[in-house]
Formats: sequence, C-alpha cells, structure tokens
Amino acid sequence: MLFIQDYILLPYYQTNTWLIYDSDSRDAILIDPSAPDEALLKHIRSLELKVHYIVNTHGHGDHIGGNDWFREKLKAQLAIHRLDAPMLTDNKKNLSAYMDSPLSNSAADILLEDDQMLEAGTIKLRVIHTPGHTPGGICLLAEDYLISGDTLFEQSIGRTDFPGGSHSQIISSIKTKLFNLPEQTLVCPGHGPKTTIGTEKINNPFIH
Repeated sequence: MLFIQDYILLPYYQTNTWLIYDSDSRDAILIDPSAPDEALLKHIRSLELKVHYIVNTHGHGDHIGGNDWFREKLKAQLAIHRLDAPMLTDNKKNLSAYMDSPLSNSAADILLEDDQMLEAGTIKLRVIHTPGHTPGGICLLAEDYLISGDTLFEQSIGRTDFPGGSHSQIISSIKTKLFNLPEQTLVCPGHGPKTTIGTEKINNPFIH
C-alpha cells in the first residue's frame, strides 16, 4: 500500500518535504528535501525503506537544501526537470544567494521530461511539467496522490514574480494539466495543507 508523509525541515519557509513509500515492498522516493535532517533520516531507516530517488519539484533554494546531504546518506539518485537543472549549481538562480545560507549544490543525476515515468521498485511516479512558478516546475502523480510543488496550493497558486515565472503559464498549467485529473486526487503542495483537485476547482480564487 502506498503512503505519503510530510515533514517541515525548514521552519522559516514552511516547505513541505514529502516521503512517498510502499509499506509492503519498502520502496520509497523523497521529494523536496529542504534541509539536512537527522530525525527524518532516522525515521526512514526505522521503516527500513529503500529510497531510490530524491526528486525536486523545482530548483528554488527552500526546496533543495537537503539534496546533497540526503543523497550521500541514502545513496539515492537526484532528479529534476531539465529546465530547472541549472538552478541546482547556481545560488543566484536558485535564489539562495538572497537567503541566509547560499547553496551551490551538485548537479542532478537524472533530467526529467514531461510525462516521464519514474519507477522506484513498485512505485510509479508520473512527471507532469507545470511551468509558471519556474520554467522547469513539475508536479508528480502517484496513484491518487499529486505532489504539486509550488504550482498549486490550497486556495492559492505559486508566486510568479521570481525570475522565470509566468502568471499566464501557471494558470494554463493548472487548468490544462492538473484540473483534468480525477477530483478526488489528493494535492500535496510545497507549502501549506493538503487539498483535492475537486476542492480547488470550486474554491481556488486564482483560477476563476
């Protein structure tokens, strides 16, 4: 059975780090590790999970700060959409130069494309390219779970005033790529509480 759990590793930015895993096979994927965290690592090990991949929904500093640390500890491969890949290694592009601790991370192992399937043992994760917050922003669909990064939030959307952002693109991404998913799909965003596609179709004021 597939489970998903969220963790706040970077309290200042309230970034959601998501761990998705199969309770039977113990296969797992870690999404947007925002900072190194011994408690999360201990939890992963206590569940005896095999984390195959670390995936970034986009390249901003508050979503990638734990990449290198977790990659080394878990021996996992790092994946990001090819259009956001340059952000990992450039602290101005990932905006961390303007935060408290500039990041110059290692490059990704895997460059993702729209509609690509990322398979981690029994877990199948579909990449949905949703530009607008960043050029290479993605959402990740696993069964009825949608990890939406900073594209779609509960009654909100990702900011589009950063370099590479586009309001028209993010609205198009949501309407044409996310709102055609089943209404019961659980949306697990990059910040804030979970919601559903059906709820956002009705209540999200940015879409109407």
